[in-house]
Amino acid sequence: MSTTTAQVRQVGAHGALHLTWLHLKYQFLETVRVPIAVFGNLLFPALAMFFFVVPQEQVAGDPAIATTAVAGLAFFAICSASLFTYGLGVAEDRQLPFDPFVRTLPAGPGPRMVARIANGGIFSLFGLMPLIVIGWLFTEAAVTGPQLAAGIGTILLASVPFVLLGMAVGYSLSAKAALPVVQVILFPLAFAGGLFLPPVMFPGWLDALSQATPTRAGRDLLVQALTGEPAYALAWPVLIGWTVVVAVLAVGAYRRDEGRRFR
Repeated sequence: MSTTTAQVRQVGAHGALHLTWLHLKYQFLETVRVPIAVFGNLLFPALAMFFFVVPQEQVAGDPAIATTAVAGLAFFAICSASLFTYGLGVAEDRQLPFDPFVRTLPAGPGPRMVARIANGGIFSLFGLMPLIVIGWLFTEAAVTGPQLAAGIGTILLASVPFVLLGMAVGYSLSAKAALPVVQVILFPLAFAGGLFLPPVMFPGWLDALSQATPTRAGRDLLVQALTGEPAYALAWPVLIGWTVVVAVLAVGAYRRDEGRRFR
């Protein structure tokens, strides 16, 4: 590789990072300028925690069960933030007059996509804070520092298929259509994945069906990271398989949208 080529690539990488930072900064500001969008993400899982976990002494008073309950609601918060941020957010952006101009710029979609994913990750982590505080103050849930770090890493990895699924919805539908579709996707997956009721309460057929969902795979892997309780054997293959499938759907939706709007 010549010196000139190396310098060009270095400048290109630096420019991409700078553009990614700018997109991240302005997407973050756009989100916080609508406080209800932030508070909604913070409050719903916290209210569910207060209504369904804290009042039940058998749940809140047992460290393992309480930690598992917090993990399920934490993963629901991540799934919800991912689907709504990318599904509804992308669909709304596509309706803005400025969006077609941004997509025709020579920088390409990379910096904007990476910034959107990072911005969603930031607000997803914000959504976990109330749950962690409530679990610490009002239940016997307890994890060590390494377990908490492993749990955060696991939950971010497990959120990837939901980020991609949200993008697929956002690039395929209008904002009015995206909202009900996201709701229809989120709540059945959350229930079937054991995020509201523990899978031990499922009948055999529902437990078997549950193990094929990305919510169950992510939930069990998160519980494993936080408590040491082993996840079922196919959890990682299921999660990876869903990630590949929805990645193909997201890329296809983006290309179809680009073909319709810019041909």
